[in-house]
Amino acid sequence: MSAKAIKILVSVLSDEKLRKKIIILVLSIAFGFFYLLCLPVIIFSNLGTIDFQATAIDHSLFTDEEFMASLDSEQAEKLNNMMRSGEAIESAMAEHGVPEQTIKAELIYVSFFDGVQNFDADAYACLFEAADDSDLINSINSHYGLEINFEDYLHTYTFVMNNTINPYMFRDTATKNSEDLAAWAYNAYESGWGYKAGFIGEKSVDDRLRYSDNAGLMIGYLNYDADSKNYGNSYGTLTYTEQGDISTMPDVPGIGLFDGTKHGIYIGNGEVIYCDEGIGYVTRQNISDGVWSSWCTYEGIRYPQIVQDTIDELSASAESSKGSSEIENEESEV
Repeated sequence: MSAKAIKILVSVLSDEKLRKKIIILVLSIAFGFFYLLCLPVIIFSNLGTIDFQATAIDHSLFTDEEFMASLDSEQAEKLNNMMRSGEAIESAMAEHGVPEQTIKAELIYVSFFDGVQNFDADAYACLFEAADDSDLINSINSHYGLEINFEDYLHTYTFVMNNTINPYMFRDTATKNSEDLAAWAYNAYESGWGYKAGFIGEKSVDDRLRYSDNAGLMIGYLNYDADSKNYGNSYGTLTYTEQGDISTMPDVPGIGLFDGTKHGIYIGNGEVIYCDEGIGYVTRQNISDGVWSSWCTYEGIRYPQIVQDTIDELSASAESSKGSSEIENEESEV
């Protein structure tokens, strides 16, 4: 994601047709996480001076029981059908090993599948093995005979994802681990987080968008409680240990990268994600395109054994080199 993500969040608010669609979408995206029903309140606060009627919204309805009770029988049946499909999608995404893409799959389904008959969640989940979102949308269009516009999809997905933290991306909420740190970084990138000093992933009261600073991208993960969906304050600073030259780094997503001034999070496939003050948002690049000089580990993060093995090997190598140097010095003195 680039500065384009921020522009999307602005443009979606000025597109009346898309705005109404997303409001309906957010009301309907209950599936396994009904807390997203509160998002219309956020959406309306985001709209600022945009002129449209919002007086029909009764905020007291934002519980699942009250909301369902307010619907007529036809509306309730339609939403129940969507929820059943959502549950099927959630299960299928987990079975296919892509649970982190559950919200994306449900959003696309709710937004664009009104006319699709005999929906099969398992066949649908298979399509999410696509290399990137562009390929995904092309595959969905081809498979279901749809004409989803990629920009419309991107508007919808970015807007909703910037308003929440993806609950499906965590593999182990009981620990703070490197795999989930990498997922956290990718989610920040994909959701279009901006840069703001002192932020760790929370939303700004000024524009309701999410921000972090460079160290805050890591601190936010350390402080975030996936169960309560709130930020704690256990970590106020980022404590790290440089472990070696970048050429010695094990291929483990969630390892930290350092260039002498800023930190990045390795996400695999030779790529790093970091929040940059200069460009103003969370960005992604190939390691070879940057000036990353060393790799590091962070206090509070659990790493797989291969990381500790590499650290031990580097330490042993350093000790061996030191011993060899001392012997050479002694021989030269003789």
